[in-house]
Amino acid sequence: MMERKVRLKTVNPFITCYICKGYLIDSTTITECLHTFCKSCIVKYLEEKNTCPKCHIEIHQSYPLNYISFDRTMQDIVYKLVPNLQEKEFQRMQDFYRKRGLTVPSSIVNDENSNECNKSQSQENHEDEDHHRSDEQVNICLECRAPNLKHLKRRYLRISSQATITHLKKFVALKLYNNINRFKEVDILCNEEILGKDHTLKFVSVTRWRSKDAPLLLHYRQRVADL
Repeated sequence: MMERKVRLKTVNPFITCYICKGYLIDSTTITECLHTFCKSCIVKYLEEKNTCPKCHIEIHQSYPLNYISFDRTMQDIVYKLVPNLQEKEFQRMQDFYRKRGLTVPSSIVNDENSNECNKSQSQENHEDEDHHRSDEQVNICLECRAPNLKHLKRRYLRISSQATITHLKKFVALKLYNNINRFKEVDILCNEEILGKDHTLKFVSVTRWRSKDAPLLLHYRQRVADL
């Protein structure tokens, strides 16, 4: 089959952020309308507004940040199409931490010498076996926020920053009900706000906890609809 070359500028409108006009970094998609932006751009935008900046559809009246999620497929496409973008982004993040005298997260150091987009299936399987110990870690405190539920024996956890709220809900369901399939009966909250199931702990730390001291304080309770 004959290959057809396409100029990068032809696809630029599909891989750039509507807000900053640069190439997508940490591609984050609004689940209501499927428009995608840089994570830092859309999070900052939604701190004051609750509509999509591109189509202006209302995302959610009170908690629009609960309806955005990381789009790994789109980010992989961007890194594959734009030469050296991933390497430059890793260098920029390293410089950010070093200029402020902060420790560079292990995930950034490890990723500098590897290309996420070109990992083989065997490498992915190896990561699964490693249980993401090489990821940046987050310290959390998981407290009960319901009188009819038991408290966890071990409420302090250290887990991957890439773990999602769904992972935590499954953990709580296993501890409370001895049945991981009951995770939908559990709500996880931060600062009295119910967290979206696809939010990563990294995302929650950046958007909900910000400069507060560790550990990240989260609460669990029975799902509101079941109360």
